[in-house]
Amino acid sequence: MPEPTKKTVSAFTKKPKTQAAEIGATVIFEAETEKPDVKVRWQRDSKDIASSYKYTISAEGNMHSLTINNIVQEDAVGYAVIAGVSKVKFELKIKESEVKEPQKAVSPDPAVAEPKHEEPKEATPTPTGSSAPDTSGTLSDGSAPEGLPESHRPDTRQDLTGLFTEKPQSGEVNVGENITFVARVCGESLLKKPTVKWFKGKWMDLASKSGKHLQLKEHYDRNSKVYSFEMHIIAAKANYAGAYRCEVSSRDKFDSCNFDLVVHEARTTDGLDIRTAFRRTSTEASEDSGELDFSALLKKRDSFLKTVPRESQWSLLLFWTPLHCMVERRFQSFSFLWYRAVHVSTEPEVDVWEILQKAPPSEYEKIAFQYGITDLRGMLKRLKKMKKEEKKSAAFLRKLDPAYQVEKGHKIKMQVEVANPDAEVKWLKNGQEIHPTGSKYIFESVGNKRFLTINNCTLADDAAYTCMIGEEKTVTELFVKEPPVLILRNLEDQMVMKGERVEFECEVSEEGAQVKWEKDGVELTRDESFKYRFKTDGCKHVLIINDVTKEDCGHYRVKTNGGQSLAELMVQEKQLEVYQNIADLTVKAKDQAVFKCEVSDENVKGIWYKNGVEVKPDARTLITHIGRIHKLTIDDVKPEDEADYTFVPEGYAFNLSAKLNFLEVKIDFVPRQDPPKIHLDCTGRTAESTILVVAGNKLRLDVPITGDPAPTVVWTKGEKGSFKEGESRPEPRHTWTVKNGEVLTDSDGRVHVQSTKGHCIFTIEGAERQDEGVYSVIVRNPAGEDTADINVKVVDVPDPPAAPRILSVGEDSCVVQWDPPLFDGGQPVIGYVLERKKKKSYRWMRLNFDPHKETTYEAKRMIEGVSYEMRVYAVNAIGMSRPSAASQPFVPVAPTSEPTGLCVDDISDTTISLKWKPPERMGSAELEGYGVEYCKEGSDEWIPALSGLTEKTSVVICDLPTGEKMQFRVRAYNMAGPSLPATLQQAVTIREIMQRPKIWLPRNLRQTLIKKVGETINLVIPFQGKPRPQVTWIKDEEPLDPKQVSIRNSDTDTILFIRRSERKDSGKYEVQVQIENVQDRASVNIQIVDLPGPPQNLKIIDVWGFNVALEWKPPKDNGNCDITGYTIQKADKKTQEWYTVYEQYRRTNCVVSDLIMGNEYMFRVYAMNMVGLSPELCISKDSAYIQKTGIVYKPPSYKEHDFSEAPKFTHPLASRSVIAGYNATLSCSVRGIPKPKITWYKNKMDITNEAKYRMFSNQGVLTLEIRKPCPFDGGVYTCKAVNDSGEDVVECKLEVRSKQ
Repeated sequence: MPEPTKKTVSAFTKKPKTQAAEIGATVIFEAETEKPDVKVRWQRDSKDIASSYKYTISAEGNMHSLTINNIVQEDAVGYAVIAGVSKVKFELKIKESEVKEPQKAVSPDPAVAEPKHEEPKEATPTPTGSSAPDTSGTLSDGSAPEGLPESHRPDTRQDLTGLFTEKPQSGEVNVGENITFVARVCGESLLKKPTVKWFKGKWMDLASKSGKHLQLKEHYDRNSKVYSFEMHIIAAKANYAGAYRCEVSSRDKFDSCNFDLVVHEARTTDGLDIRTAFRRTSTEASEDSGELDFSALLKKRDSFLKTVPRESQWSLLLFWTPLHCMVERRFQSFSFLWYRAVHVSTEPEVDVWEILQKAPPSEYEKIAFQYGITDLRGMLKRLKKMKKEEKKSAAFLRKLDPAYQVEKGHKIKMQVEVANPDAEVKWLKNGQEIHPTGSKYIFESVGNKRFLTINNCTLADDAAYTCMIGEEKTVTELFVKEPPVLILRNLEDQMVMKGERVEFECEVSEEGAQVKWEKDGVELTRDESFKYRFKTDGCKHVLIINDVTKEDCGHYRVKTNGGQSLAELMVQEKQLEVYQNIADLTVKAKDQAVFKCEVSDENVKGIWYKNGVEVKPDARTLITHIGRIHKLTIDDVKPEDEADYTFVPEGYAFNLSAKLNFLEVKIDFVPRQDPPKIHLDCTGRTAESTILVVAGNKLRLDVPITGDPAPTVVWTKGEKGSFKEGESRPEPRHTWTVKNGEVLTDSDGRVHVQSTKGHCIFTIEGAERQDEGVYSVIVRNPAGEDTADINVKVVDVPDPPAAPRILSVGEDSCVVQWDPPLFDGGQPVIGYVLERKKKKSYRWMRLNFDPHKETTYEAKRMIEGVSYEMRVYAVNAIGMSRPSAASQPFVPVAPTSEPTGLCVDDISDTTISLKWKPPERMGSAELEGYGVEYCKEGSDEWIPALSGLTEKTSVVICDLPTGEKMQFRVRAYNMAGPSLPATLQQAVTIREIMQRPKIWLPRNLRQTLIKKVGETINLVIPFQGKPRPQVTWIKDEEPLDPKQVSIRNSDTDTILFIRRSERKDSGKYEVQVQIENVQDRASVNIQIVDLPGPPQNLKIIDVWGFNVALEWKPPKDNGNCDITGYTIQKADKKTQEWYTVYEQYRRTNCVVSDLIMGNEYMFRVYAMNMVGLSPELCISKDSAYIQKTGIVYKPPSYKEHDFSEAPKFTHPLASRSVIAGYNATLSCSVRGIPKPKITWYKNKMDITNEAKYRMFSNQGVLTLEIRKPCPFDGGVYTCKAVNDSGEDVVECKLEVRSKQ
């Protein structure tokens, strides 16, 4: 009977329907799935929809909804919802009353990936790369059910040709988000698996770029015979945008598809961005080019630290290690390390570079320690370069930066500015002049700027570069940074048998990379015995171990300069398991006898013996070995074949035996009308006579019968079990009747009943569990009838056990438990086999080869911190069951070590403050917190001090009994449980301790504190004392004015605060702390300084020659500090322009020299102190006139010569023929005085401002560069030179040929 056609069952119990809405409204589509937590995708025009301000996607249990906000005209398209292989389509329609007026076009939402190219009008759009195939509601032959509405019918549109059944489509994504492209290929007509390659641009193969941000995956559906290839882009960046291509090939077939990716910039949020503190000195647009400038970061460090909350006591300090201290490579100019700090600086912002430049060399080490500089040596090297470059250059307005950095394969542009725009520059590399060859080096000259561009940088470009103009030069260094080699595919754990060959394989990110192999921390080398072999194939690196032994067990590690991978090798002794033993056979003459056994190793060979003599193959005897199954087949069995047969595996000390019994059927002559008789050795009603058959094998019951005339045979099957004689026979469940060799009844297509002369054969193809039971055979003829029962038992492998449960985990072990299978297959379960794997791996590793009899197992030798899964097989005499479902992922972890440094920080009558340090060994699990407990001395009852765990390393415990002796302990908790406790060395008495008052005056306040007028004064003076002391402040033996000075006191310090200081705030401040009759005092001197007043009585004492003597008196007000000097200035009475003569001049008289004869001068003086120059000045009342002496010289007059000359082209333009797509240049030379103005024309049209053309002029040589010309750029080009004396014109023809 043919098997009925099955319909595909939809995953949806409630489907979304087509809705109509008005523009500006909100519409909700709802769908309900049959099972909860099913992954559902929504599509718009066959493009996946992501959650955004336009679309809201929600899921709760088996209810899913899509909300479309602020509907516009463009939203009236087709939508779909996909769950598994089911897809339901629906539409959104706009009500006509609302669309009469033309609507303003709204750009589509970026959450929906729209293709850039236009689809043909006749062809329907294909699904996106991430859509699922449409199979919901379809029949097996592909036709759609007639009862479905049009919106729910499957999408049968096809516009695909070639190998692709679904092509990846163009998409859009925001920076930092993920996107997936999917290509599907039908493998039904392919002889082998197709090869798929993903490209970016024309030639970049993305297979070598697979890693953190790019993953390539493939799947194969055996039912639909469709290959699915996926490209996942994770955390997209702006430079990922561009054109992509997918190519598929299989033997002589090929197909390809182009698609685009658009990456939108992510929205920026206000706040601190540490990257803005870095500036690169290169003018190149590449983010990695140029040298990092840290001067801005040095100034912003303290302000950045102030933004961190003080209560968290976490701040980030940036330390840098310059290149000069690193030993690996020069290309790493700076490496950054983040450290944790315990104090937030409140000092004003400072520039460390400026301090180092002004400080003497003896102070460098002190400054480095004060400002946290970890690499003083590297900074001094750079400081030395900076000091050398302070000398101004006459040829260079701007020199090269001290250093440049660029990644390997990128380009770098160096720039200088010259004083003379017509100056010729030379570029040198390591002292050798660089000549323009190909596209490696590009020299550019724009005005007074000169550029050197180096394309496709390699390690050979890591050198010193010099730019020279005459004898002057500027030098820089270029560091080429080689990217780290990443491990793209990790090593896999392996368990093998002794003597086998093992291969550990990994894949790195770059071909030709150097890797290092280690075993248990010891580097492996190629020894003389060739134990270890190292193989490299492109990006793949393989470690080969030949003939492994137990000594090769351990952890193997592969290392690169960008990462490492670890795997474990376990070696087991060879133990052969017997999955199916040889069974005894009873056969008749001329029948076939088959002995069959199955062992665990398919490579094991064996020998068959008959009564101890080796069996040789002949015409009737066939010996086969296919995989793990060994067979001995004897055709046309004869009486001499009856014997004991044995199978002996080679290399193992055991054998399998069975006996062949020859059944001789004797037929006696009986007269006609002989009643029927069944000839069986047993009745089948006892356990010993039960016939066993393995599920899936053929059940064949051959019953000898006699009777004349030929009897009719009726086979019946009753309920499982036997019945006693004399009882009524139960009603049979199945009946088969045979008469004269013809089957009269047949209720199952698997059952075959045939009757031959003297035999009745009952056969069931592929025995199943329900075939087990008591089979009765009844033979009838007119002379009578006979009956016999045969008990048949079907045995099978057991059902898989339930998913195992992880009872506990340790540092490198776990305890797993499982329940026995619900059905043991008819044979008792003899044990279980366990396997484990890493969560992200696909390789399962067997933990035991001998069946484990218990339902609890302890798995060891695992790696701490790695996630694992477990599964179990059940084993009986028939074989091994299917694997159970995998356990929940678990991570082997161990508790941390005990906290360290537990001590008492403070104590009072009812409270105690404890503090401690984190454990020395944290392990791989995250620390969850600390638990604090206490108990009375002599008691074992520990009471939790806190309701839960605390993440801090200090705690204050309150409400303790006064005078009681208490013991305290602290334990660290992680997911593995609590650690060992850290306990105080002795019990603590809860009572406050009297402490003498003491002021701890800071070191900077032991000297006079100098502040400028208007600055804020904030003095924090810590003290100690218990109970809390009384604090008193006085100034110059008088109490403080509360309107001007604010005082704030705490238990441990006192703060004096003046918001805006004044001169009257200067003086001696005293603070006193007192507890009862005990006290302590400290004093602070504060000096408020201001700008000085002007000097007094500036006089001109004497004038002689070109000199003037001046004298003045000090200012009346020195600004409350010493006068450090004076600034003297002079001015010509005619021009009234003042020039400084002396600065920081300490005397009150001076002589001004080098005055100009015939001029009359005025003078003025400023006073200066530590604050600055005086705001007012003192000017001299009188002026000083410098007398003229001698004869006035009258120079002769000459007639000026006219050097002007009209423009004239000394070298004309030459007609050229160029190939399209390659830059072309036209050159000529011109002379003329003054310098003529140059204008270029194409076909008599001015092209001066065209971006396609670049014009150069160097010492009269004129060059026109045409960038990548096309055939339309051909024509007549004219160069015109014009000055005041005339003009000249020269022209040529340019022909642009297309590429061949």
